[in-house]
Amino acid sequence: MPESEPQKAAPEADLELIADVAREAGAIALKYFRRDPEVWWKGGVSPVSEADYAVDRFLRKELLAARPDYGWLSEETALADQELARERVFVVDPIDGTRAFIAGRPIWCVSIGVVHRGESIVGVLECPELSETYHALRGGGAFRNGERLAVKPEGDAFVVAGPKAMVSELPADILQKTRAYGYVPSLAYRIAMVASGALDATFVKPNSHDWDLAAADVILREAGGVIRDARGNTPSYAGPDPKKGALAAGSGALLQAMTQTLSIGE
Repeated sequence: MPESEPQKAAPEADLELIADVAREAGAIALKYFRRDPEVWWKGGVSPVSEADYAVDRFLRKELLAARPDYGWLSEETALADQELARERVFVVDPIDGTRAFIAGRPIWCVSIGVVHRGESIVGVLECPELSETYHALRGGGAFRNGERLAVKPEGDAFVVAGPKAMVSELPADILQKTRAYGYVPSLAYRIAMVASGALDATFVKPNSHDWDLAAADVILREAGGVIRDARGNTPSYAGPDPKKGALAAGSGALLQAMTQTLSIGE
């Protein structure tokens, strides 16, 4: 390696870094939770609170100070395109589940992923109001509060989350064995529920974004599941367009049926 080329941090070091920073970020968010934070509306449809901005500023400052050669992609701060051209990129949602946060509901989390050439390799979800921390490292397993996670073994009945209109399109033989799960306001947390076995699978409606998915992606993958699009491909992150189409997250034959359902709608 030429001396001028910076030494890349080991993914294990990245995990330690983002776990520590996510914990502090969760504490910052809690200072605003159920305290009537100021709220603005992006495009008139998507809320963002002063807590989102405060956490985003903290994460950007701390993470890029520790890894100045990494790129940055966040829901709340858009940097220049060259940020995404870097070999590794932090992909961040300062508060995933902002609507729940504003409403005083506990299901929200700080989501931080490290993406290497389009693939999520490290992920942390810090869920302070639930006292849960999820983390995963490519090739190192997925964990919740230190307990190893695994997707639910395939059985005779299924619990599937996501929009009811998408669940209802499952093949009849699977649909009759499926119970639709109620609304989960944080997409990252919903995918983590699949990783923990609390759900068999979830559909993801179109127009999710990299920051919703990147950290949860590696957590699910290391637990034995995967996210796929209608063509059966896995998402790539930190590219030119952070917006995704319809997706399904799960494992086994159920996931195969779900991706086939997605393809019908294309």
